Amino acid sequence: MKRHLRGFATAGSVLLALTAGDAALAQKSGGVLKISFFDNPASMSLHEEATGAALRPMMGVFNNLVMYDQHVAQNSMQTIIPDLAESWVWSEDGKELAFKLRQGVKWHDGKPFTAADVKCTWDLLLGGGGSEKLRVNPRKTWYLNLDRPLST
Repeated sequence: MKRHLRGFATAGSVLLALTAGDAALAQKSGGVLKISFFDNPASMSLHEEATGAALRPMMGVFNNLVMYDQHVAQNSMQTIIPDLAESWVWSEDGKELAFKLRQGVKWHDGKPFTAADVKCTWDLLLGGGGSEKLRVNPRKTWYLNLDRPLST
């Protein structure tokens, strides 16, 4: 009797696995994935936050000039790919980096993305420029090796 029940249980498990597999294959792509999150971000400002609570959810909202290739397990200089920049080139002495910006990019209000926007962001990060200042700059030390403000 026990042998018969074990066989029945095994057959049931196999049938359940096959049925579940068919259901997964029949799923439509798209939709909304809802997940719980471990914390509430202090703000949505990626420049003023340094915790995973703020950075993880907001990385899907903002673009970068460049980013790491998400299909490569180990980040390195060789895995940097374009995002808002189409390409970039270092000066011969390795001290300047020039980006060619992707054309046709627009802000949420329809205004075009320009080099002035990139300069505004860098001015904000470096603490210079206009009246706009970051409340907190957790990556301030990243930019201490710059010998002069950004050029236009």
